[in-house]
Amino acid sequence: MRERWTGLRDRRAECGVLDRFLDAVRAGESRVLVVRGEPGVGKTVLLDYVSRQASGCRLVRAAGVQSEMELVFAGLHQLCAPVLDHAERLPLPQREALRIAFGLSAGPAPDRFLVSLAVLGLLSEAAGEQPLVCLVDDEQWLDRASAQALAFVARRLGAEPVGLVFGAWVLGEDLAGLPELVVDGLPAKDARALLDSALTGTIDERVREQIVAETRGNPLALLELPRGATPAELAGGFGLPGVVPLTGRIEESFRRQMEALPAQTQRLLLLAAADPTGDVLLVWRAAGHLGIPVQALAPAVDAGLAEFGTRVRFRHPLVRSAAYRSASWPERQEVHAALAEATDPQTDPDRRAWHRAQAAAGPDEEVAAELERSAGRAQARGGLAAAAAFLERAVTLTANPARRAGLALAAAQAHLRAGAFGKARDLLAVAETGHLDDGQDAEADLLRGQIAFASGLGSDAPPLLLKAAKRLEALNIDLARQTYVDAWQAAFIAGHLAGAGDLLEVSRAARALPPSAQPSRLVDLALDGFALLVTDGPAAAAPVLRQATSAFASADIPAEEILRWSWITTVTDEALWDDRGWSVTVRQVQLARDAGALAQLPILLNRMGVRAVWSGDFATATSLITEVAAVCEATGAPLAPVTAMMLAAFRGREAEATALTESTIAQATAAGQGISVTVAHWVTAVLYNGLSRYEEALAAARQASEHRHVVVSVWALPELILAAARTGNPRMADDALDRLADTTRAGGTGMGLGIEARCRALLSDGEAAEGHYREAIDRLGRVRRRPEVARTHLVYGEWLRRERRRGEAREQLRTAYQMLDAMGMDGFAERARRELVATGETVATRAAQSARTPSGQASEPLTAQEAQVARLARDGLSNPEIAARLFISVRTVQYHLSKVFTKLGISSRGQLHLALPGDLEPVLPR
Repeated sequence: MRERWTGLRDRRAECGVLDRFLDAVRAGESRVLVVRGEPGVGKTVLLDYVSRQASGCRLVRAAGVQSEMELVFAGLHQLCAPVLDHAERLPLPQREALRIAFGLSAGPAPDRFLVSLAVLGLLSEAAGEQPLVCLVDDEQWLDRASAQALAFVARRLGAEPVGLVFGAWVLGEDLAGLPELVVDGLPAKDARALLDSALTGTIDERVREQIVAETRGNPLALLELPRGATPAELAGGFGLPGVVPLTGRIEESFRRQMEALPAQTQRLLLLAAADPTGDVLLVWRAAGHLGIPVQALAPAVDAGLAEFGTRVRFRHPLVRSAAYRSASWPERQEVHAALAEATDPQTDPDRRAWHRAQAAAGPDEEVAAELERSAGRAQARGGLAAAAAFLERAVTLTANPARRAGLALAAAQAHLRAGAFGKARDLLAVAETGHLDDGQDAEADLLRGQIAFASGLGSDAPPLLLKAAKRLEALNIDLARQTYVDAWQAAFIAGHLAGAGDLLEVSRAARALPPSAQPSRLVDLALDGFALLVTDGPAAAAPVLRQATSAFASADIPAEEILRWSWITTVTDEALWDDRGWSVTVRQVQLARDAGALAQLPILLNRMGVRAVWSGDFATATSLITEVAAVCEATGAPLAPVTAMMLAAFRGREAEATALTESTIAQATAAGQGISVTVAHWVTAVLYNGLSRYEEALAAARQASEHRHVVVSVWALPELILAAARTGNPRMADDALDRLADTTRAGGTGMGLGIEARCRALLSDGEAAEGHYREAIDRLGRVRRRPEVARTHLVYGEWLRRERRRGEAREQLRTAYQMLDAMGMDGFAERARRELVATGETVATRAAQSARTPSGQASEPLTAQEAQVARLARDGLSNPEIAARLFISVRTVQYHLSKVFTKLGISSRGQLHLALPGDLEPVLPR
């Protein structure tokens, strides 16, 4: 029905691609394909071909419809409805998220990524009975929530026999990078033959060639443009190419065909075009309100423009577009009013509200209020883009300036939460053209800062958030204090690139605030502690920061608050050299996983990764890097590779670390994210200290130190002290030690004091040096910092050898080498080995490590995902739990485990703890 042309013999190559696609799905593989081409080129014909050829497969289908109405998850529900019976097999959080999203039950608004994961699981379960083929036509017109969910699924399909085919005019950001089948126009010979079949008379050969050239072989254009054209028009072709876009000319052809129909038929087509859902009963009810008889349909059917079966179907979306766009504004209002009257306000209030809005002749507060309620319902189902669309339309129907500004601010907030930052800025501009009261003006400032922070985490956000916080002081002191904390975080990330609104400016402004009415509240403790840290130093801040850490560990804090302020504990721990917050971070990660809060999860996993590297657990760090990459791939969220940089540096892998640090410095500098630049210089110093290239280490450590970042620059001081001591720069080392001691003494932790003791030893002689070395080993041996313990044994052994105490040196160096070698800190381990050799001991170089089977036979290396699945299974997670954690389906988990068993030569999960060595290193994707 969509296109009369079905010349698949002219599409042999494309059909071959689709045949191979289906063969792979039938063979149990997952496949994704985007069939892309301009309107009328034959995409739907090819999707229909897939539908006919998909024997042995279950088929589900959905299509986007061009409309200004955003019905939340409409396209997704259309695709998933036939297989919803399989939802009972999903984990409870996913099942509930899906039911809420589809309006089948009430509950807290689900995170959109949790809904996406539920759809992935649902399709995988449905494919368990027989291969599943999903066809999604006109993807560019899907509602935003559906488009995002299906793009997520397309990127996370693994071992399930699911084929997902999209038809799209253009390749939007959601589908970017997926496999494509680009459909071009027909070859000239086939185009001539198709044109001849559409002509009723003869045509000059030169005119034929001109038409073929102008249509670029587009089948729909070849069939439709000659319709209704006069002999004179055909004689002259269709005008100069490019003057009018081809799509516009096809639409104009359809418009001319409709003009030849009876007036009532034209009204019926307009009515059907005005409702994007294709609900035939609704259209007939509305037709009754307008007095359009049933007989009006026949001419449209005879002309092949539309049919009214179980649903309304137009021959092509351009027919629908022509029917709607050719009508006058009053005519459109009339049909929307009829559709609103025909829509049940109880069962479908949102569609009724939208039609009422489209029928409104001017401002209408009642309709605006109805749209606002629709926005609330959409938001409750997790449809932030739909909520924003309802609110945006409500803005245009509100005459009251204050209410209009409030709705525009609400729409901007909804767009911000949906990740549509450009639209959020546009609505913010609309709000500011109205009459904002002081509260709304401050809210606008806050939104502008939040948009800047969420869209880039760069240097634009701190001054905007600081301005908002100051504006809010006189209006809402609690919100002002929260905004100051946000401004402090933004400045913390911007670091030395902050410019205006840097940490010092934010902290001074926060210190000027009156005391909080709730001084024990987490946010207030954090703000007071952070401000003191910058203005008065770590000694003044330490007691308050410890209170904030204790408050965060309380079981009374709601999960939403824990996720909202999760970064606070990390900064307080880092500022005080405290490593006791691991359990809090683990709790935060679990909450994020349970809630499907994938926006926060990569940041939390990165923090866990950093802690894992600090503790010497490189296997866990590698697993977390892989998981972060999986989440970022699924969400499209960029994140600096902090853990990966740190891990490469600690391992002494110069090429890998250098590539990561150089790219990070370039990208973070451009984005205004100073903290990532400082981290890159710090890990570079660690790398070169491990490789005994102390001049290079000194240069990198100085750069990191000079940034004066309140946390990361302090991490660089021990590296600066070591490199300065080794290169004969004692004054520089002494100055760095004084700075370091300010933080370690304030924290008073075993880790901080142990690091300080080691640094003092490096700058001391005789008994004083030895006492500091022993103190450092004792203190660091009682905390989760194995790399620091090993490095302390190393420098102690180096000192003993230079003191000509070779036997004692050998003992320390042997301990250091064994620890460093076991952890995989190859640069430092080689340094220890050379020192051992210098004492007269023979040390074999470290053999390449590889996974081995219980029988001792070398196995094929595991891929990154196989290693991750294997570790999680070894640790006792079930297949559904592993699937939820890695954002893959249960079937994909099963597939990876079967590969793991084969490679490791085992037959059960119970053998994994024997088959997986602690230092198992997967083959990471490049």
